[in-house]
Amino acid sequence: MSGSTKTAGPERIVDIAVGYMAAKQLFAASRIGLFTALAVGPLTAAELAEKTGKPEKITRILGDAMSSLGLLSRVDGRYALAADAAEYLSGGDLDLAPFLTFLDSISYPHWLQFGHTADSGEPGKLEMDDARWGTFMAGVMTYNALHAKMLAGAYDFGSHRKALDLGGLSSAFAVEAMKTNDELHTTFVFDPGFTESVTTAAAEAGLADRATVIGAETPTARPEGEFDLVMVNHVVHRFDAEQNAGILRNARAAAAPGATLLLLDFFLDDDAVQRPIDALHAGEYLVIDGTVVYPEAEVRGWLDEAGWRVTDRLALPGSPRVLVAEAV
Repeated sequence: MSGSTKTAGPERIVDIAVGYMAAKQLFAASRIGLFTALAVGPLTAAELAEKTGKPEKITRILGDAMSSLGLLSRVDGRYALAADAAEYLSGGDLDLAPFLTFLDSISYPHWLQFGHTADSGEPGKLEMDDARWGTFMAGVMTYNALHAKMLAGAYDFGSHRKALDLGGLSSAFAVEAMKTNDELHTTFVFDPGFTESVTTAAAEAGLADRATVIGAETPTARPEGEFDLVMVNHVVHRFDAEQNAGILRNARAAAAPGATLLLLDFFLDDDAVQRPIDALHAGEYLVIDGTVVYPEAEVRGWLDEAGWRVTDRLALPGSPRVLVAEAV
């Protein structure tokens, strides 16, 4: 009796290879308002064409593509929003449309230079004007708002009273934390170029009385005080190893004994299966501006040397991971 040998199929390779087709159709569906049109309820391709002002063949293609990817359902020729599309793509409190616009108009074209980056290890040329910088920042800040929302859902800020937000670019993380804890006060020590936007964001959130904003260059900032919570969000990938080690030492110097550090960024790991979003962002950061997604093991070494002991690791959905550490 001859045995049968199961052969590997090509599906995974093909799915990865054509992934850009799904992304470009997602960007287009968002841009023409397909998801916001469906916020009122299920619609046919013809009805979507009328609402979006696009040809029916386009709304049919996009509707079918988005339903095949699970963002829409399709029943009797009528498309309806899946729960995640309703939450994040149809005009809700946190609509990811600006992030998708950034990916489509800034990131995706830049990835066309990734062949050069792969051959040379150098970033591509990022040609920007004021309009493109506006698109860039709107997208990045929208993505940061998602990270902040995921962090607030994964970590309990209730026991903290005095927080330091050191070196980030977005106030959203501390703002979300303060929304969950009426007794939490935050000192923001940000690059001077971002202090005005942080002050405005705290005021707009009704948190100005619990926010102190200080301008200082991140690599050399030496915050004063004894904080029971230190947040370092999207800092590590922007600086070299020596600078990061110094930043974490300065953060520890400002922490009370037993204080908690939340270190949020993308990291490469040594797990049996690397989490894809971290590894993909290693390529994104490199091709965009040459910044680095560091191995988590290296970052843990900096933390140990600075007087932080890692106690937990949080993997935020669709977002970076967070190393949770205690001041020792």
